Order: sequence, then structure tokens, then C-alpha cells
Amino acid sequence: MWIVGSFIVLAVVMIFRKRLYTEWLALRTDPKQRLKRMWKDWGEPFLIAAVIAVFVRTFLVGPYKIPTGSMRDTLLEGDRIFVDKISYRFHPPQRGDVIVFKYPENPKLDFVKRLIAFGGEEVEIRDGAIWVDGKPITEPEVIARRYYYNRNDWHYGQEGAIIKVPPGTFFVLGDNSAHSNDSRNWGFVPRSDLIGRAFLIFWPLDRLGFVD
Repeated sequence: MWIVGSFIVLAVVMIFRKRLYTEWLALRTDPKQRLKRMWKDWGEPFLIAAVIAVFVRTFLVGPYKIPTGSMRDTLLEGDRIFVDKISYRFHPPQRGDVIVFKYPENPKLDFVKRLIAFGGEEVEIRDGAIWVDGKPITEPEVIARRYYYNRNDWHYGQEGAIIKVPPGTFFVLGDNSAHSNDSRNWGFVPRSDLIGRAFLIFWPLDRLGFVD
């Protein structure tokens, strides 16, 4: 990463080398006045841009990197995504959304999974399909087309188990169900731990596109 940063700095210096040289000469002749001018021309715009960037990343849109294959083939290891942090302030999450949240067993970590069921619903994994309140899920199709595995060694993933999702929480699963640490193991995601919705893969460029 520092190599990329060094190239960026070098490129900026090369592009603005004449302007920088002029600024240097002016600084030597009238340091106090020139420093004020430089702050006005360079410092204030950079400061405003930095504040806007921090605000956007904190409250509106944030970049994340996918570390594991638990969401294959929707998200691959190394994919970099943008997460919408604002929409859920105006409308509730939808079944099938790919959500980012604080890992319930270690809030310092962020997890990404697909939202399967809501608080108050009863969910079951039966023969690879998701059943909610006694009916198989047919919509959204992004859930219906996938095969989900039971895990008899996990409390919430056992075959035949009907799980009651507590109010104010979500039941989530990884798309790569055979290799995903999700609600079958550790339970439910509190609404307060929800960060946002993954909506765009922006890197690598050959995978640029919206998250299904």
C-alpha cells in the first residue's frame, strides 16, 4: 500500500512541479504572507475534503474487503465492496439482502452474510431449502435457488430443528453454506449490530458490479 501511496505523491509532484516551484520562491521572499495564501489555496480545500470523506465513510458508504469464501459465489475472497450505511435508517432490511454487521461473538469484527429470517419468524433448513413459518421460501429467488446445509454439531443448524428468531434480531446464512460460520452456529444478529447493505463490488475491476 505504501508503494501505491508513494507513486501517487510522485505523480502529484510531477504534475504540479511548476506551481510548487513558484510557491517555493514566493515562500522564501515573504514567508508569512505566503503561508497564509498556501493555507487558503491548499490547506482549507484538503481539510474540507478530508472532513467530507470521513463523514461519508462513517455515515453513508464504507469500503470493505471480503476475507473468506463464506459468501461464494456472490462474493469472493479479496473482493472489495461498498456498503450502504444510510438506507436502513429509512426502511427495514429485506429478506435476501447481503448485510454487513458486527459479529455477535466479537463486535470488533465485521461479518457479511445473507439475511434469511426476521425476529418473530420460525426458520428451518429442510432438505437444503429454507422454510419460514412452515412454508418453503420461493422468493426471493436468490435464496430459493441455493442449497443450505444442516449442521448437527451446531445448535441452530440441526436437522429437523425449528428455530424461533427472537424479536429485534435476524437469522443469517452464508451463500457458501458448506463453509460458512453463521447463525446455525452462533445464533442471531441484533438489529443494533447492523452496519448496512453490501451493494457494489468495486475491486477487482473484472468483478465490478452490483451485489446480487
